[in-house]
Amino acid sequence: MRALPFADPGIPDTRSRARFLTWVARAQWRTLLVGAFFGIVWMVSQALIPWAIGHGIDGIIDDDNASTARWAALVGGLGLIQALAGVMRHRASVANWLYAAFRVIQLVSRHTARGGPAVPKTMSTGEVVATVSSDSMHIGHMMEVVPRFAGAIVSYVVVALIVLNTSTPIGLMVLIGVPLLVVAMGPLIRPLQERQRRQREALGDLTALGADTVGGLRVLRGIGGEKVFIRRYAERSETVRAAGVRLAGTQALLDAVLVLLPGVFLVLLTWVGARLVLSGDIEPGALVALYGYAFFLLMPVRTAGEMAFAATRAVVAARRVLAVLAVEREVVDTAADAPVEAPSGTLVDDATGLRVEPGSLTMLVSDEPAFTAALADRLGRLVPGNGVRLGDVPLDGLPIAEVRRRIVVSDPEPTLFTGSLRGGLDPHGRHDDAELTAAMETASAGDVLETLREGLAATVEERGRSLSGGQRQRVALARVLVREPEVLVLVEPTSAVDAHTEAAIAGRLRDARAGRTTVVVTASPLMLAKADTVVWFDDGRLVATGSHDELMSTTPAYRRTVTREEDPE
Repeated sequence: MRALPFADPGIPDTRSRARFLTWVARAQWRTLLVGAFFGIVWMVSQALIPWAIGHGIDGIIDDDNASTARWAALVGGLGLIQALAGVMRHRASVANWLYAAFRVIQLVSRHTARGGPAVPKTMSTGEVVATVSSDSMHIGHMMEVVPRFAGAIVSYVVVALIVLNTSTPIGLMVLIGVPLLVVAMGPLIRPLQERQRRQREALGDLTALGADTVGGLRVLRGIGGEKVFIRRYAERSETVRAAGVRLAGTQALLDAVLVLLPGVFLVLLTWVGARLVLSGDIEPGALVALYGYAFFLLMPVRTAGEMAFAATRAVVAARRVLAVLAVEREVVDTAADAPVEAPSGTLVDDATGLRVEPGSLTMLVSDEPAFTAALADRLGRLVPGNGVRLGDVPLDGLPIAEVRRRIVVSDPEPTLFTGSLRGGLDPHGRHDDAELTAAMETASAGDVLETLREGLAATVEERGRSLSGGQRQRVALARVLVREPEVLVLVEPTSAVDAHTEAAIAGRLRDARAGRTTVVVTASPLMLAKADTVVWFDDGRLVATGSHDELMSTTPAYRRTVTREEDPE
């Protein structure tokens, strides 16, 4: 058995749903083959038990004790083989389920992470979560059924051959009747697939609404909007319930057909067999075996129905998975295979004329904060159409992995993940506690360590809900400081802290980043006072460059923005 998760889930075939599912199967063909082997042994051993019992009964009728004992021993051996093969088949089936599900989960997670903001812009968080939590399981279920389906096919052929050898009419009934039972279920598959799709979409909408509501719960409480969203959630829940009821009706009909058709087939098979016994064409033991075959055939038929159901759900799930994988990342890594150079020097944005000197603490101010935030994204190559150079080398000419290693952009609304504070600050475990504590001190987050009794080992809840807004911001700042990148770009890193803490962060940040390039997007006078260079943008144009004091005295528009003075009438 392999270890989960996979070190590399592979490159999927996304040309169609069928090709994708085939690719998943090929990726775990060994486990599928093992499962199919034990599935065949397990089901064939069951198929042979009626055959052995029938011969044993003939021995009893003929008063042949030795023959009866041999056939009884064979029945016991087949039962033991069935039990052992069943255990191994179940282990392989669970492995096939988990391997397929985890592979899909890793594919979606990797694509979502590498795609950056592209996936959230295209579909809601709830849709992606539903794909990971639900659709991956449906694909895994199909891979679990495949080995049993192989056993059903082989056991059906074995039983058909035995019965055909016993009686040609009954053999033909089995050989033709069972496929007809499977074909008869065909008309139910398409409406089942359509209703599954509708139920899946309704559930995805409900999950998305729930995720968005939880994310904005504090805002909703602040404006008294909880009742409105509760009513909307109830309405969506009713839609999901109605879709589930319709789906359940179709599924119930399919289950009823799976019971009715084999039952009718069983009655017909028994009637024909009884007439053959009365006419002397077959032995009584063969008739008993026929009863056993008839009951046994319910299993392969049900397995075929389960396979049809699982495959239908897997196809629907594959469509959703491919929808996620089809979202293209905004920044294409055109230089992924290019040799990595080691550029250094001034960071230049050709669109605005901005020049950030190596080792400097440069701060950007604009009358439109969205403009400088977008400029920060360009400096970190987070958006397409870059136009930024590091020295003489365009960032577009470097592999994205190299850009991410050299230049780190801190998001204005950073996300903290569930886990220990130590793991959140240093996911790869490359730094010791002393370095992590130093980064927390630089970010003026010592109070966070004091608040959390277990210090760096304390658990941080999802999205950092156990921390205040200012604490989350400072922990996120410490997280990027730990990496010590060549170029660090911070967007409004102190917007949620008080003036005293902000002044402490400004001074510590300057000392901690001495000799390395740091760019800060801010309009805080306390931060700007510590800058080596302040760059002022007015209406998207670079208007002035200098120290904070120089711009305060020479540029009225800059002064009004920083001090938040109103324009004189």
